[in-house]
Amino acid sequence: MTQKVLLTSKEVNIILHRLACQLIENHLDFSNTILVGIQPRGTYLAERLKALLEKEYQTPEIKLGYLDITFFRDDFRRTEKPLEANKTNINFIVENKKVIFIDDVLFSGRSIRAALTAIQSFGRPSEIELLVLIDRRFSRHLPIQPDYRGRQVDAINDERVKVNWEENEGEDSVCLITN
Repeated sequence: MTQKVLLTSKEVNIILHRLACQLIENHLDFSNTILVGIQPRGTYLAERLKALLEKEYQTPEIKLGYLDITFFRDDFRRTEKPLEANKTNINFIVENKKVIFIDDVLFSGRSIRAALTAIQSFGRPSEIELLVLIDRRFSRHLPIQPDYRGRQVDAINDERVKVNWEENEGEDSVCLITN
């Protein structure tokens, strides 16, 4: 198994600032916009963006929720090991709001399809956008594309993209892992 570093901590930080600026360009004061981190790994990115927007760019109180999609996935019964669900924490209505789904890696598109179904439990958004740190563009199974992407990675089937977050793995980095 080999591992190649695609993004260092400094490069991840630069990308986070760029993504935050793109969000500000499109959503201005965020008064009608909600960030939704897709559990489990999209929450780290969502929290980082919220903190950047509020502290570095003085955007007032951005609403942030966490969405668990475990039982909305079309493949949740296809694995032999029992799935562990995460907690959904959306304590506001999304009716007529602009929702930005946030996830670390866009791979097949199945997680986003599940998120589109799961979010309906909280109302009907006026619009949904997708922000990802890594877009694996050659592995899509569904016609889903990000509105905001940190980096596009051309990984083939047996390669994995691993996003490490300081909060979880002790450092920010993105690696390409080949078996």
